[in-house]
Amino acid sequence: MRVAAGLILASAMSVAMTGSAWSQTPAKPAAATQGTPVAPATAPAAAPAATAGPAGFVNPPPPQQPPQPARAACTTPGALGVARTVEIDTTGGPGFGFEHFKDLDFLRDKEVVLTFDDGPWPRNTPAVLKALADECTTGIFFSIGKHATYEPEILKQVYAAGHTVGTHTWSHANLNNKKLTEAQRKEEIEKGLSAVKWALGGISPSPFFRFPALQHPPEMVTYLGNRNTAIFSCDIDSFDFKASKPEKVIETVMKKLETKGKGIILMHDFQKHTAEALPELLKRLKAGGYKVVAMRAKFPASTLPEYDQELLKDVKLPTVSQRPVNSVVTTVSE
Repeated sequence: MRVAAGLILASAMSVAMTGSAWSQTPAKPAAATQGTPVAPATAPAAAPAATAGPAGFVNPPPPQQPPQPARAACTTPGALGVARTVEIDTTGGPGFGFEHFKDLDFLRDKEVVLTFDDGPWPRNTPAVLKALADECTTGIFFSIGKHATYEPEILKQVYAAGHTVGTHTWSHANLNNKKLTEAQRKEEIEKGLSAVKWALGGISPSPFFRFPALQHPPEMVTYLGNRNTAIFSCDIDSFDFKASKPEKVIETVMKKLETKGKGIILMHDFQKHTAEALPELLKRLKAGGYKVVAMRAKFPASTLPEYDQELLKDVKLPTVSQRPVNSVVTTVSE
């Protein structure tokens, strides 16, 4: 539905970005151990200080928060697993995915990054999580803010399983729409980030962002650079939002991989066909000699207080109790 509607440093590679949002310089990667549980270092003791941007804008420092839960140790013989974990320094807004960004070529031959847009969503996202767990592998989930407020418990499951959580605007608006003002474009980005933080119970996600429909307005690319947020395009587009059957999703991904040999794969955990296709797709990746790379952020994203407040004030967030059943319902006679 592209147009519709968060590490252990010894096992990581840093990709550093300094300067403008358009100028990125990669660092030399180091190998990680496959199948080892990894807990991203989401809040180092010495986090960057607040930075000043154009026109007096102050970018808040990354929040101090507990490390993300580690991925479970793999106990499945022959599983796809995770071959390597890389850590991303998002300073200045590096761009990933050769469809739009050509500078950071960090993937080795037959390495892939699995990414999923538009969730969280009932049934489909849990099915994607199960398929990834069955193969002891991982991905990046770019969540729509509204969907995060609809299904916060599902998004918490994504985070608790050790997958990286990024953002994908508040309402999946195409930010290239000329009818949107600059303030409205920023609100889409920031309110989406605040919504995902709220859905994760106050835990900030990674400063990883993907534009809806991969539409990158230059001024918003610059804005995200000032916000120290990495921008994701893709190398392999599954076009799962157009597929009528899961087999078509598998065919599209594998055919493109045969040509390109590696890449960031764009899929949607919103889509039923993707959830149905993923178990077989992961097996095909393993059989084809492809290896999954996990991407983690050096620091969590920083939300802006005004958008945190706007979210709480303007959006009808779920009010259903999240207490355990035994604290709500007590048998008094039987």
